[in-house]
Amino acid sequence: MQFVTINENKIIYNTLIMDNKYINIYNILINYTRNKNLYRSINREDKFSDRLTLFLLHFAFFLKNYKNEENRAILQEIYDFNFRQLELSIREIGYGDQSINKKMKVYINLFHSMVSDIHFWDDLNNKQKIDKISIFLVDFKEIEYLVDYFNDFNQKLTKKNLNSFIKGVINP
Repeated sequence: MQFVTINENKIIYNTLIMDNKYINIYNILINYTRNKNLYRSINREDKFSDRLTLFLLHFAFFLKNYKNEENRAILQEIYDFNFRQLELSIREIGYGDQSINKKMKVYINLFHSMVSDIHFWDDLNNKQKIDKISIFLVDFKEIEYLVDYFNDFNQKLTKKNLNSFIKGVINP
């Protein structure tokens, strides 16, 4: 019985350590999706569903840029942490357990589609990029702006290393 208690404390301790280690990355991605200028530029209100889709796109570009064998374990931890944070956000809105499980499955599938579709982003021409972004932002009218935006975001990511995000020494 005591072994279970010790194990539970270890899990809680590891979760707290993980929060401190990856919260900076999560917050940077959230700050990008809360950017009021972005919503003004694409003529949209800042709604949870749009913010979530834009968060997933930012996160997909983040993983695309830092994915390599050396970063594999760290990126898995970051992935797990970010989806755990998303689940908490959905719970805060007031969804129940069954709804959350269904929504998380949809969001995870959407995210994996994004990662797959932007994997070769740098090799795509502008029309192909518009087509890719349009898949995920169906009713957005300012897709060209968003392609330019994600081109810039992608460029910013290539100029920084993963460690700088983890250590929290950069500004978005």
